[in-house]
Amino acid sequence: MNNPNPYEAKAKGKGIQTNEEDDKEELKSVLGLQHQLLMEAKTMNSDLDFAFQLQMQEAVSASISLTDPSPSLNATVSPPPEMDSDYVTLMLEDIARYETERRDMEESEEAMRKFKNDLNRSIHDQNFARYIMNVPEDEWRDYGDEYERPFDGNVDEAGNEGFRVYVKGLVSEERVREMTVMVGGVGVAVCDFGNNLVLEVRKKLEGAEFMSGEMAGVEAVIHGLNAALSLDLKKITLFVDDFMVHQYITGRVQPGQSKMGTKVNELALLQKRFTHFQSSLVARNDMKFALALARDAIVSQITWPAESSNGKGLKETCVICFEDVDTTQMFSVEGCFHRYCFSCMKQHVEVKLLNAMVANCPHEGCNSEVTIDSCGKFLDPKLVKIMSDRKKEASVPVTEKVYCVFPRCSALMSKSEVLQYTSTVILGAEHSGARKCVKCHCFFCINCKVPWHYDMTCSDYRRRNPHPVKEDAMFNSLANKRKWRECIKCKNVVELAEGCYHITCRCGYEFCYTCGLPWKNKKATCKCPIWDERNIVHDHRRRQ
Repeated sequence: MNNPNPYEAKAKGKGIQTNEEDDKEELKSVLGLQHQLLMEAKTMNSDLDFAFQLQMQEAVSASISLTDPSPSLNATVSPPPEMDSDYVTLMLEDIARYETERRDMEESEEAMRKFKNDLNRSIHDQNFARYIMNVPEDEWRDYGDEYERPFDGNVDEAGNEGFRVYVKGLVSEERVREMTVMVGGVGVAVCDFGNNLVLEVRKKLEGAEFMSGEMAGVEAVIHGLNAALSLDLKKITLFVDDFMVHQYITGRVQPGQSKMGTKVNELALLQKRFTHFQSSLVARNDMKFALALARDAIVSQITWPAESSNGKGLKETCVICFEDVDTTQMFSVEGCFHRYCFSCMKQHVEVKLLNAMVANCPHEGCNSEVTIDSCGKFLDPKLVKIMSDRKKEASVPVTEKVYCVFPRCSALMSKSEVLQYTSTVILGAEHSGARKCVKCHCFFCINCKVPWHYDMTCSDYRRRNPHPVKEDAMFNSLANKRKWRECIKCKNVVELAEGCYHITCRCGYEFCYTCGLPWKNKKATCKCPIWDERNIVHDHRRRQ
């Protein structure tokens, strides 16, 4: 079989385009002619009506001029049966409306053509740039000035890397004033091979009240594939975060004869229109942009215009307090984009802080963390600082924690962090024990837990200062009085409130609370009693 001539194919394409343009021009001329005829009919109708009015005035004048008033003036003369003026006006309005829609469509098509041309130019430039980067140095030195590849409007498909299409479909139960409604939204993000955003789509899902999450996901895939085809993309990789949706796309699961089956068949037909199609299952964190677009589509359906102190605005119902709140006072949780009013989120976060817990999204079953930066919109700066400290403390392993020894600072750092910071100003800091606080910039000894002793080693300092500082002495006295124990691994002090003498420190080290000796392989290395009855059996009166 002979290969088709590419020039012939281009000529055919141009012929098709010319025929389409001729059809549009013919449609314009027909509409113009119809508009002209209707205007002439309207003008003729107006002229006839005017002539009839003149005849009536002449008849009335003649009858008044006669002395005998016997002829009846009650008889009316009907105008000639011409086209009704209201009907002509309605037809003209329809033609004007259609003409406006046609112009809007042409402008949209022109914008899409320009967008495709810019996209092809960008692909061409990136392909040529990669080609130049692979040219050997000696060849570039001799012929570099002669390299050129002008853009001719077309992109070589063989050199066109695949685009990335992220899709997300959501169905959510929302509150709109006094009603609970099910709404759905679709988010599509088309990115180039450098993961730069090319096109974004957000649409509401019709009939969301009868949809499952899987159905919404399949609908999102269909919208995503259609968006890619509208850009004439031929190679794409589709990204989804729903396992069952991915199974439907790859054909590993067949839904059978149902509405889902119809949608999956439509999806399979769309896949065949690409020269290269691949589906990839990714984590939800990799779908944030598409997820945000889908949530935006949902939010657009649950807000309504209302008057506010700043003029007209949009309102939304908070699903916690059921109050109608201005959308500017609604908080969106990063990661899941669930929305609540500032007042409810403030109470939620403050309660978590009081219980020394990290604040997560209040939505049932959602584990998205409330970020510190976003809390600045409704929290007191002091609480934001507490959240920041808590998060940092949780991120640093127990055995890596270092606190500044100066009471007015007490900044938390990790051992690697403070060592790296100190190494820029002190040579041999790792062996000497000297550290520079990252917050107050004061020097201290990480071994002795005191301000840095410049003129002596740690051994010399302990020999000259055998007694601990006042604050440490007070703490040691309290620890001895209450029989607290220090973990020899992380140096944290623990107190036995109840239970046996087998202690597991938060750093993971296990030891005997009575003597401090370690436990190995879940067995004690000492002969101390494992428990005291007073710590195991509780008095009921004490419980109450």
